[in-house]
Amino acid sequence: MQSIKNIYEKIYDFENLHKAWEEARKGKRYRDDVLIFNANYEEHLIDIQNQLIYGTYEVGRYHTFYVYEPKKRLIMSLPFKDRIVQWAIYRQLFPIYEKSFIYDSYACRRGKGTHKAADRLQYWLRQTERKPERYYYLKMDISKYFYRVDHEILLNILKRRIKDERLLDLLEKIINCESTKFGLPMGKEPDEVEVCDRLGNKGMPIGNLTSQMFANIYLNEVDQYAKHELGLHYYIRYMDDIIILHHDKKYLAEVKELLRVFLDENLRLNLNNKTAIRPCSMGIDFVGYRIWATHRRLKKKTAVKIKRNMKRHIEKVKAGEESKERMDRTIASYRGILSHCNSYGLRQSLNQLFINGKD
Repeated sequence: MQSIKNIYEKIYDFENLHKAWEEARKGKRYRDDVLIFNANYEEHLIDIQNQLIYGTYEVGRYHTFYVYEPKKRLIMSLPFKDRIVQWAIYRQLFPIYEKSFIYDSYACRRGKGTHKAADRLQYWLRQTERKPERYYYLKMDISKYFYRVDHEILLNILKRRIKDERLLDLLEKIINCESTKFGLPMGKEPDEVEVCDRLGNKGMPIGNLTSQMFANIYLNEVDQYAKHELGLHYYIRYMDDIIILHHDKKYLAEVKELLRVFLDENLRLNLNNKTAIRPCSMGIDFVGYRIWATHRRLKKKTAVKIKRNMKRHIEKVKAGEESKERMDRTIASYRGILSHCNSYGLRQSLNQLFINGKD
């Protein structure tokens, strides 16, 4: 693969920083920190530019808080200035790396996404259903992926292509953040470890733009191995969820072991207990849907969550705690989700909820 050189100057170029600012503020224009920055944005962008030029930029302190839906999770967010820096890096670096990704990697890529991934898997199921053999699927799920990414391995992967020392220094500051630790010890859940006990040499903050980029670059290693070393045809990945189809169940068991060893020895990652081999006729849980050759349905827990949220929105509107316009936007988003699956029964149930809620 072609080496990446002389890109650092493009990152701190003022036009690139300006476009990064435009991207970072989308949907956040009325937040206090964004309003303060925007009031004198050119001066602030020049300050960021100077920090990058002279190597004085340091990652800001993360704001941490917990959310409890569907389970307790620690959320970390950076100050607005740092999100601009991440966009500036992403705009220059990600398009170069994306060219090396396999076609059937669908997370955090323009023109891909969950619906495209579901369409592709269903297309394959229709193909395999017409064949004389009975097909099986191997579903692989990596344990605590974002919390277990190894910093040393990630930096070594980046160094294989990036030959720009200033860029590597900047990426290392983001990955080995001195103010916040992201990693979980083996076998621990996010809500079982206090922030002070997290690991400093592993993990990435969920939601960071660079984390999404690094996540794809990191698992591209296993994608390349699966496609070019093992020669797997029906192989698809969405973030840390991998599906492989084949007519030989024993072969899938061998593939599972080979990939387990590769993940362990090359990326220091482990598979969780959701990893399994089953007949395709049972339907495959993937990107929020259960998918068959003939149809797909929303996963049961997602449908239950939508119903519960609908009831809550209706109650808030009736109590005057929420505007009808906001509820209508939520309903529109649910309709968008349901339009990509066979959902007649669920749509009827939601319609009935809405009708009853008006009474």
